[in-house]
Amino acid sequence: MPPEFFLDRNLGRRVADGLRAAGWTIHRIGDVFPSDGQDIPDDVWILHGLDRSWVPLSKDGRIKTRDLEIRPVLEREAVLFYLDNQQLRSMEMVERLIARQADLYRAVEKGGPAAYAVRRDRIERTWP
Repeated sequence: MPPEFFLDRNLGRRVADGLRAAGWTIHRIGDVFPSDGQDIPDDVWILHGLDRSWVPLSKDGRIKTRDLEIRPVLEREAVLFYLDNQQLRSMEMVERLIARQADLYRAVEKGGPAAYAVRRDRIERTWP
């Protein structure tokens, strides 16, 4: 069964819609938390998703460097992905993720704890 992804609010509605159109199962913070999750700390939304077996996906690679925010990934031996370029347009993000879909699925199957950068031509484990 393919993984379900939980998108950080910084990826926006267009990325979620684009991935859903490609057949991905996507959950947005705004679908779960009030006010589009504006007041929800990273560790809370990550833990919420992991408790439902949803894979966190962000464009903020700094999450992996903050102990409080990466702790749920460590404790749940989970996998987190982030885009390595925060300047991409929404459709570029969608295209990059779809192009790396098989790599993402393999990394989820392999398990964690791990954080991976989603690069243009590959995914790269960057933590721990």
